[in-house]
Amino acid sequence: MEQQHYDAGDITILEGLDAVRLRPGMYIGSTGTRGLHHILWEIVDNAIDEAANGYADKIDVRIYKDGSVSVEDNGRGIPTDIHPKTKVSGVQVVFTQLHAGGKFDEHNYSFSGGLHGVGASVTNALSKWLKVRVNKDGSTWEMEFHSYFDEQKNKVESGVPVAPLQKTGRCPKSQHGTFVHFMPDDTVFSSVEFQLSTVSHRLRELAFLNKGLSITLTDERITANEYVDEDEEYTQQLDLMGATQPYSVTFCYQGGIADFAAYLNEGKSRLYSQPLYYKGEKDGILVEFAIQHTGEFTESLFSFVNNIPTPEGGYHEMGFRGGITRMLNDYARDNKLLKEKDANLLGDDFREGLTAVLSIKMKNVQFEGQTKTKLGNPEARSPVEGCVVEGLRALAANPKNKKTFEDIIKKAQGAARVRIAARQAKDTARAKNSIDSLTLVGKLAACSGRKPELNELFIVEGDSAGGTAKQARVRQYQSILPLRGKPLNVEKKRLDQVLANEEIRTIISALGAGVGNDFNLDKLNYHKVIILSDADQDGFHIRCILLTFFYRYMRPLVNAGHVYIGMPPLYKVYKANGSAEEYAYDDKELQQKIEKVGRGYLIQRYKGLGEMSADQLWTTTMDPMRRNLTQVTIEDAAAAEDMITTLMGDRVEGRKEFLNRNANFNKVDTFMDKVKLKKEGGNED
Repeated sequence: MEQQHYDAGDITILEGLDAVRLRPGMYIGSTGTRGLHHILWEIVDNAIDEAANGYADKIDVRIYKDGSVSVEDNGRGIPTDIHPKTKVSGVQVVFTQLHAGGKFDEHNYSFSGGLHGVGASVTNALSKWLKVRVNKDGSTWEMEFHSYFDEQKNKVESGVPVAPLQKTGRCPKSQHGTFVHFMPDDTVFSSVEFQLSTVSHRLRELAFLNKGLSITLTDERITANEYVDEDEEYTQQLDLMGATQPYSVTFCYQGGIADFAAYLNEGKSRLYSQPLYYKGEKDGILVEFAIQHTGEFTESLFSFVNNIPTPEGGYHEMGFRGGITRMLNDYARDNKLLKEKDANLLGDDFREGLTAVLSIKMKNVQFEGQTKTKLGNPEARSPVEGCVVEGLRALAANPKNKKTFEDIIKKAQGAARVRIAARQAKDTARAKNSIDSLTLVGKLAACSGRKPELNELFIVEGDSAGGTAKQARVRQYQSILPLRGKPLNVEKKRLDQVLANEEIRTIISALGAGVGNDFNLDKLNYHKVIILSDADQDGFHIRCILLTFFYRYMRPLVNAGHVYIGMPPLYKVYKANGSAEEYAYDDKELQQKIEKVGRGYLIQRYKGLGEMSADQLWTTTMDPMRRNLTQVTIEDAAAAEDMITTLMGDRVEGRKEFLNRNANFNKVDTFMDKVKLKKEGGNED
């Protein structure tokens, strides 16, 4: 190969916001639905930081009919004076310079979620236009930015100021804050439609986390004129959500995260009526927590750092769990609820059925990973643990809480008895021995590959479909595990009851990574665990059961993105002479395939996987190059928790209401409102 000339002149320097435009995924994770909402969160987080530091108490978010969105707060307002280094206004610096902001200096913000200084500028870079209005010191200032294609440079110029910041009027000195209005660029994102449910869930969560903060969400796309006559049921749904028309709802919780814990436990049996709440500070870290035990058997902990969700946990969660275990054991000893000869109870015992919300605020936060899902500050562990111990001691000292703490200890003792009785079953499910192997004899058709990162496990509904899948698979990397009947619905079941179910045991054994708190991703045999069930009511139910099991007892498996759902087609459109053959996955696509095949078409409706030949199953559902495979991830753990409780728990009325509104058994995404489904190729669905 001829060596090409290469010198310093060949090095490209990306100026301004060009880097964001060229590689948006580096800044917002993806250009799908998740990335679209990310650019909104960046602006919302700026407003939240004003509120969290005591400068604002109202935030208004509005989605307009044209698809644009605005965020307004009554904080201090972005600085409008000239920046000493860049010689342009502070507003222009914030929206055009990466890594520019007031959050690197602790003098301006004690605590901040937006730590990287790229939020506002990234939103500007990925928008068609963005408008800013600032009320500050009795004056109103405005500025506008556009993105356009420069034919001479043959590239898109992103977030370019239309004109310098201009003073457009006067305002009362008591009126202050920032208004940001932007239109996402449809040439960047696969979809520019903001999802009302996604936005409302996050704003509700932020209102819980910031006691007394009023957040109003308005969606002008939903109006009475459009929906009352055409969709009476949807109008009723809006009424149930407490909204007006056009859709507008205000979230404000004077109880803060105590209200959050109570909200999460709606419809569940509770050990005590009101959550236990405490707020304290140690070593410069503010710690808030609210706990409430329920009749459930699994722990639900939702943690946040500077208002940012940390679904993968971190050192603050370690401190929280350690503090609960230490204090409650001490309490049990001091109050003679544990005898001297009794061993201490384990943390798992105290956390059985526990719903907890933990929110900390600290400086110099270090999140692990670009998506900020795990706290990496070791110094947070000890202060959090100390605050939890102090807080629980203060709560226990209140005579009104005496029975509450006694009930917590009694529940933990009951959990300990079950734990001891279930130890043998748990070891059996975990150990690599002959007994473990026997549970898979005649069930698992294992692949020959020894690299977990390449291996796939298909959990298939029924022996018939399992037999077809075994014929269709590539033996080198695809394993097949047929289910003989429905697995156990693990919601409201103890671990010993879960392990007594044969279908669940086979899944645990096949994955090889343990279960519950002993689950270890490093031991996982398959990096793709694919649920393959029929596109009908029974198949939908099996998906729900399996996803509930993975969420409750193998949460890291879901968080790491190893769980997928295979979507078999509903129809085959073909010609009898074999000249055309197309597959459709829903009724809308069916019409498109009919038009593609043309006159003389025939339609085959698949009622189940067992009706497909091995070749058809491979072509439509198992071939990595052609299959319709979706990845399950937890976008909003609190919303997922609520949905699982609704669908799989005892909330009969809530389940009926949800199914009446949403049931469409040909669509996998009706399972959980906030479980995100991502196509294998990377486009979010």
